[in-house]
Amino acid sequence: MKRICIRLLKKADILTSVGIRLVKLTGKSQEAIHPKYLVTNQRFWYLKFLKKGDKVLDVGCGVGQQSLNCARIVKSVVGFDNNKKNIEIASKIAKERNFSNVKFSVCSAENKFPFLDNEFDKVMVFDVLEHLNNRSQALKEARRVLKNKGLLLLVIDNPDTSWKKLQRSQGLFYYADRDHKYEYPKDEIIKILKKHKFNILSIKPVTYDTPIKPFIDLIGGISISVYAMLIRWKRKKAIKNPQESSGFEIVCQNIK
Repeated sequence: MKRICIRLLKKADILTSVGIRLVKLTGKSQEAIHPKYLVTNQRFWYLKFLKKGDKVLDVGCGVGQQSLNCARIVKSVVGFDNNKKNIEIASKIAKERNFSNVKFSVCSAENKFPFLDNEFDKVMVFDVLEHLNNRSQALKEARRVLKNKGLLLLVIDNPDTSWKKLQRSQGLFYYADRDHKYEYPKDEIIKILKKHKFNILSIKPVTYDTPIKPFIDLIGGISISVYAMLIRWKRKKAIKNPQESSGFEIVCQNIK
């Protein structure tokens, strides 16, 4: 069993990487991005929480896909990431699509955010906490820059799926990303958020965790329609089995 797990894990990074490259090579995107960002009915759950007059902060914005989606709705968006290349790509895309209400900068979520207290209506932290050593600092800063009753929109990975438990039982690295420092169990992230004085409004599953995920990512580089169908299948499975969700979408209100 351990040997099978190791083989799957070795292929995982390779297959996902190939899928990302194929997205660009096959003309689905001008940049090499994960196919999940091209499936509009899967990743844009957060848009329903936005209002026209909002000022939004996207922490760890990557190549800016979420920021640009928000910019279509809200007054303004600021996105930052510690990866300079990501910010260059995000800025390029924003310029090409004539977005004037979104700005990107290089910054680390490990440090104090370069923004004023109570500056934002919404703060998005998607798949970021797991990459940080100083996670408490990031949550503290998110709360500081949020207005009273502003929303923290958070996406985290779930370390307690059956697939991850199997890997863990075999003494293997089981986090979703090699760069992850820590993944919060659901009960723990609830306690942490309450400790930081966030009022949790909702927690929903993301997508079903399965060892064939890398193969699905590869398919995404070839056919978005087939990939979208598989994503819908994974989503339905996660809703029926939330404990097997790869992560959780959490909405919190800042109470000061």
